[in-house]
Amino acid sequence: MGNLKEFTKGLLKENPTLVGLLGMCPTLAVTTQAVNGLGMGLATTFVLVGSNLVISLLRNVIPKSVKLPCYIVIIAGFVTLIDFLMHGFVPDLHSALGTFLSLITVNCIILGRAEMFACKNKVLPSVLDGLGMGLGFTCSLFTMGSIREILGTGSWLGFQIPVDVQPMSIFIMPAGGFFVLGCVIAVVSKLTKKKPPQKIGCAGCPNAASCGAKGGCEE
Repeated sequence: MGNLKEFTKGLLKENPTLVGLLGMCPTLAVTTQAVNGLGMGLATTFVLVGSNLVISLLRNVIPKSVKLPCYIVIIAGFVTLIDFLMHGFVPDLHSALGTFLSLITVNCIILGRAEMFACKNKVLPSVLDGLGMGLGFTCSLFTMGSIREILGTGSWLGFQIPVDVQPMSIFIMPAGGFFVLGCVIAVVSKLTKKKPPQKIGCAGCPNAASCGAKGGCEE
């Protein structure tokens, strides 16, 4: 159950983009199309899982005085690997992501999970943490990319939407990115907002007469 919690927390409750507000640069820059958001999200997930795995394995070996440079070297190694793989197998997507693919090395999400979680926990929880955070990031980018592509170009994943609606090009511009991001964050905030404590009556409590409580108790 504990490991499952480490995986699911990054999907919505602690989503790195929509709750933690991390990784804003690629979130706004590459989400003009759904496929770009999906590609960037999966690439980041690969780096997150790989770096969390290695950092967790080496957590008792890396000296504290040089841990940040070591983390960056490990992360950069996985970024280079995914960069080569995407260049070889999906060159069009690689070209579309451009320099933002290399900038995964200094993504706050990856460095943050390395510092806050992977260096303090065992391998399995660290891998699940990276996977959950990565998939949460991927879902955020894919959702934003889908909304912006549909409203901005009238298509989705390259297929024309069979609805006679005039595309609004503002949604594929920076202003549209900020607007969509704000709307998605508002929806997620509403979904994850905790309910305030509710008062319950004392009628069914066997100790109601002796405790002297008046009115009700908070849950």
